[in-house]
Amino acid sequence: MGSGRVVLLAIAAGVLLLARCTKDDPAPGSGCDLTGIPYNPTPYTILKPDHFPQVPVPAGNPQTAEGVQLGRRLFYDPILSGDSTMSCSSCHLPQGSFTDNKAVSKGIDGIEGRRSAMSLLNIAYATNGLFWDGRAAALEDQALLPVEDPIEMHATWTQVVGRLRNHSEYPELFRKAFGISNCSQITKELAARALAQFERILISSGTSKFDLFTNGDAEFEDEELRGKLMFFDEGQNASPALPDAQCFHCHGGITLTGNNYFNNGLDSVGALSEFVDIGRGEVTKNPSDYGKFRAPTLRNIALTAPYMHDGRFATLEEVMAQYNDNGFGVSNEDIFVQQIGFPVTVGSTVHYSGLTAQQTKDVIAFLHTLTDTTFVNNPDIQDPFQ
Repeated sequence: MGSGRVVLLAIAAGVLLLARCTKDDPAPGSGCDLTGIPYNPTPYTILKPDHFPQVPVPAGNPQTAEGVQLGRRLFYDPILSGDSTMSCSSCHLPQGSFTDNKAVSKGIDGIEGRRSAMSLLNIAYATNGLFWDGRAAALEDQALLPVEDPIEMHATWTQVVGRLRNHSEYPELFRKAFGISNCSQITKELAARALAQFERILISSGTSKFDLFTNGDAEFEDEELRGKLMFFDEGQNASPALPDAQCFHCHGGITLTGNNYFNNGLDSVGALSEFVDIGRGEVTKNPSDYGKFRAPTLRNIALTAPYMHDGRFATLEEVMAQYNDNGFGVSNEDIFVQQIGFPVTVGSTVHYSGLTAQQTKDVIAFLHTLTDTTFVNNPDIQDPFQ
């Protein structure tokens, strides 16, 4: 067991002891003056697979065991919502690889949002904006937004911070995490920093079949190997040759997300302004970004149904059927969406064959090798209140 894991478990035990206090029972060192509570933060090293790059951590928010544990508790605590019925975890649950497995989520008022909850797996590696449209630059920025979103948690940070300052346990936890001397120093920014610290530890375990294969510790079945070759456009030299599925252009890198925004050929529109949801264009105001959305990670994709930004597809088979149509030719559509399969020349026109039924099954078989059950069952990321 790694030293970071031991420290986190020790901190978690302390938090659970505090959690036994009732709202009417003052926690040790309660009151606005927190200087009697020791402040000795423990540096926390994020566990990651050896073949993953170093997890980027901003200098202004170093990881500590106390900060991670505070963030974990805030993540699962409905205290952040207007009526104390909904937490961050309501839309991001471990068993769904930190999605809620719904097409779109409902907020505390029963109002449906427009978009599906994205997986938070490996979100620490996202360096080009967060959310489907990239409106938040960093995890610390992202954590601030759902609380005050009228469709989601529908609270105000003034309201939430007041609850945290007057809580029987949180002032001590903020003191231990950030060294504040008075409960009045609890702020939304500190809460966001703690949430970001927790979300940065949501890293793949490196035990998926794909990772084991990559490291030479597992063998693929024939269909899984064919699927991999088509996914990464490596099948030209196979016997017989395999077509290009073009997947890795949008879902590349160690996290299998292109860290970018794409029009992936979901909708046919006559003009870019006709997209029902203009996605990235809402942020950039650039018409060429209309209808583009962040490419999500494909790690644990078999656990995160339904699919796409609006959850329109229930299965991976439906997703593959959509891509097999080679898009609609909309002006800002990603070119590779239009080139799935073998090129077929008819006269002076080139079109693409798409994938056969067996080839489609092969790609889906490969996608299942990306499942990481060790991650979703990691005790360090579960609900501390259970």
